[in-house]
Amino acid sequence: MGKIDQETLVLFSEKYIWWKTKEEAVQKPLRVFAQVMEMGDYEDVQLLAIRLGDDILREVVNHAEIGWFTERSWIYWHYRLGLNLPSGQLPDMPRRCVE
Repeated sequence: MGKIDQETLVLFSEKYIWWKTKEEAVQKPLRVFAQVMEMGDYEDVQLLAIRLGDDILREVVNHAEIGWFTERSWIYWHYRLGLNLPSGQLPDMPRRCVE
């Protein structure tokens, strides 16, 4: 992963991962950033993009786990970050395997 802005990580971990302590939340920076990308207001999303840059945001999407993004956000971030497949299709969202 690229260089993480610790100030941004702490700021958003406290605001968007409210069910964990700050110390627990910062252990999973991609989860914190995904939560902002999914739930953040306009100002927070813009701040996240400015401070982290598109390369780290791409990493968040590329390593997303089940439940991190809704379908709407998945589509938005793939197009916003140029992550759609060469065919123009989107990769499938992470899903649980049902046997």
